Amino acid sequence: MRGYKSFIFTLISLFFIPALIYARPACKDPNLALLIQKALQCNPQIQAARHRWLASRSAIPQASSLPDPMIEYEYRNVPVDPEMEEIPVKESMYGVRQEIPFPGKLVVRRKIARLQSEKMCFEYHASCRMVISQLKKMYYSLYFANKSVEILQKNKDILVQMEKVVRANYVVGKVPQQDIFRSQVEISRNQMRIIILCQEKATLAAEINKLLNCPLETPVRVSCILAITPICDLCQLYHQMEHCSPQFHGQLAQVEKNRKAIQLSQLDYLPDFEIGAYRIKDHAMDTEGSRVMLGATVPLYFATKQNYAVRQASFEYAAGVDDLFTTRQNLLFQIKNSVLQAERNLDLIHLLQTTIIPQGRLTWSSAQASYGVGKVDFFTVLNSLLTLQENEIELHREITEHEKAVAQIEEVTGMCYEFE
Repeated sequence: MRGYKSFIFTLISLFFIPALIYARPACKDPNLALLIQKALQCNPQIQAARHRWLASRSAIPQASSLPDPMIEYEYRNVPVDPEMEEIPVKESMYGVRQEIPFPGKLVVRRKIARLQSEKMCFEYHASCRMVISQLKKMYYSLYFANKSVEILQKNKDILVQMEKVVRANYVVGKVPQQDIFRSQVEISRNQMRIIILCQEKATLAAEINKLLNCPLETPVRVSCILAITPICDLCQLYHQMEHCSPQFHGQLAQVEKNRKAIQLSQLDYLPDFEIGAYRIKDHAMDTEGSRVMLGATVPLYFATKQNYAVRQASFEYAAGVDDLFTTRQNLLFQIKNSVLQAERNLDLIHLLQTTIIPQGRLTWSSAQASYGVGKVDFFTVLNSLLTLQENEIELHREITEHEKAVAQIEEVTGMCYEFE
């Protein structure tokens, strides 16, 4: 139990330590950098989160303000029996009355409002990172679609030339007619894949424009080369998450806010005060006087009110601590999973670049030469080309998936961006 409390104290103390700055290098892709800048400025989800944060800041001075004073005026005119020869009562009274919470209550309320504002600030930064992560993933998918279309179109042109060669060989009786049909089928299959990818490109561009709050038909420029981003050590990423993640620190702020709510509910056992000052004038006797009033609330029903308020605040604090552990574990898992995926992508990229694709190109060149002298059939040449095509597409897919994993790591760990 002591270790559990010590760990909770350590986590909450992180909330009061200035976040370590892990400078994320500026985006090297100029097209992506422009899109990120526009998203931070125009995305409605980011702007809504920012406005909620600014609204919560305006609640801080309200929480520590006294209730509005009450200005009062009273006039008394009591008729009397003339036969009794009594003096008529004609009095007027005016003054001011002010409620004053017990000392310390307004201070705690201000701290709760400040913690709520800090939580909204973290939610704003979390929204920024989430939108940036979504934008990057869509951008990388659009890059992959562009590269796939480029490879398929290049190989389609090669297949068209091969089909002409096969047709000429068929005329002179060197190859069977099925080779012509097979080449035509592969040309059509490549064209089919190009059509599908073009539709995906249009959809991705529209999704990017939706994030940017732009017309959906606005063209989106994508760079021709996608650099591979290095990642940090796993332990360093864990450490960075605990110091920079807005999701984690937002939950820390919620826990600290719930702790202050317990303190406020305990202060409700203490009375609030009310003071008043009045000026009284007797019009009949032409005299003036004054009146001072002091009152206090009595927490008479504490057994069914204050006791349950403290219990409620305690349960909410315990729930917040549990949510904090859940959030921390989820973030650590996301980092671990993304790092494993990125490492797998790097291994496959290295294998494709250094072994599989070079071997595929040699196979394709050898098959072309052998087909020219009649040592291999058309199916062997076609198969070597299609295998090389799929390997080249797979290379760009792995590069894309690696960058998506890096984007997820940046979102979870709270990489610092220029907007901060």
